[in-house]
Amino acid sequence: MATVTISESPLSIADLLGVVSGAGVQLDDGTRARIAAGRAVVDRTLGAHQAVYGLTTQVGHGKDTRLTDEEIRDQQLWLVMSHSGGIGRALPTDVVRAALTVRLNGIARGGSGAGVPAAEILADMLNAHVHPVVPETSSVGAGDLGHMASMAQVAVGAGRAEYGGEVLPGGEALRRAGITPLELGGKDGLALISANGVSVGHGALVLARAARVAEAADVAAALSMEATGANLTVLHPAVGRAKGIAGQVAAADHLRDVLAGSALTAPGGARSVQDPLSFRVVPQVHGALREYVTAAGRAVTTELNAAADNPLVSVPDDALLSNGNFHPMVLAIAFDALRIAVAHVGQLSERRTVQLWDAFFRQMPEGTPPPSVYGLQLRPTAAALLPELVQAAAPATLGVPPLDLGVEDHGTGAPLAVRRTDEALHMLEDLLAIELLLAHDVLAQAAASVTGAGTAAVLATVKEAIAAAAPYADAVHVELRSRFPSI
Repeated sequence: MATVTISESPLSIADLLGVVSGAGVQLDDGTRARIAAGRAVVDRTLGAHQAVYGLTTQVGHGKDTRLTDEEIRDQQLWLVMSHSGGIGRALPTDVVRAALTVRLNGIARGGSGAGVPAAEILADMLNAHVHPVVPETSSVGAGDLGHMASMAQVAVGAGRAEYGGEVLPGGEALRRAGITPLELGGKDGLALISANGVSVGHGALVLARAARVAEAADVAAALSMEATGANLTVLHPAVGRAKGIAGQVAAADHLRDVLAGSALTAPGGARSVQDPLSFRVVPQVHGALREYVTAAGRAVTTELNAAADNPLVSVPDDALLSNGNFHPMVLAIAFDALRIAVAHVGQLSERRTVQLWDAFFRQMPEGTPPPSVYGLQLRPTAAALLPELVQAAAPATLGVPPLDLGVEDHGTGAPLAVRRTDEALHMLEDLLAIELLLAHDVLAQAAASVTGAGTAAVLATVKEAIAAAAPYADAVHVELRSRFPSI
């Protein structure tokens, strides 16, 4: 697999996802020099005995308490060991790899003040597939301190890590991988933990999923259009041009491609001059999802390539600057907004299942037993999913309580906003699957042929999925008919 080079150039989300999938990473010489220049500022500051947050002072409530020389030497390890609290299941490996890559690229910007060895050990862990075990819940989105501290502990030979399919003590995982634990110095400990690696890395993964779901939503809507004889004038290019929203245009373009060759595109193909809004506004609603995927993508890319450390090392100023760059506010709000867009797409899908339900029974001859059905029995499930999806759209960014009224009295809720969006996408995927199955039921009952280039293909895929589940489904239908002969 290819190797991703960390350089002064921005790291793309595609490159990040490549590392998550197993690509190796390497630092170029310019990056090493940039990191070393930032570390030199830290060393000069230590020599000058200046008061610097987290370096020569305590952190949080003790921000104005100066450290002795001995305490300064111990501070970095203490920060790593004391900030790793968390609860819940372990983060998935792909999120951990994403977070390690985000922190590596952040250190490469040169503003962290970490030494080159701190960056190199993150690269070594990624390349050797040493994956720290990280509790899911531990960050309020003002730097993912707890998450990142769990990762940093493995870098220094503590904590726990998965390696070769086993969960091991961090030091043992490094030993088996042939990696020497990092000896912290300067600002290494604070640099390793003071970052939003999980929020940004998980965000990149969620965005990739959201882009796929946006495409799938179009396909599900298109098959429902085939099943109900929808009016396709809503997809005419002139409609998108009149509105001028890029996401809407993209959604309509995709839907036209999926439906190309369908009988609905012929004159007189539609059953009505105007359909319910759950069909008529598909380009607008699905387009909105695309717009917010794009907005969240900009936020993730910005944070991925930001120097977001506190204190920030400014090499030109030869200074360490107290600041709030660790607050990923735009990213957090972007994922809250994205989740609302996801919920609207889910609303449309659920509303279309009502139309499909009605179409199924409207066209069923009286007294005729219905054929085997698959989506029809899931119609109540779709109704049950929708309120969950709507509740998931509530903001995650406004409910973070103060941690320390004197110092830490605001949080972005970024990791929760991202996680909730991932969960919402899962619910939307389930809704779309039910819609596809119900559209299949309507088409099967009518023995209708589907000739759209994309809709024919997706209908064949649905039939393959049904066939794969046939043993269980057939048993259910046999049992129903044995108990209710009149059906």
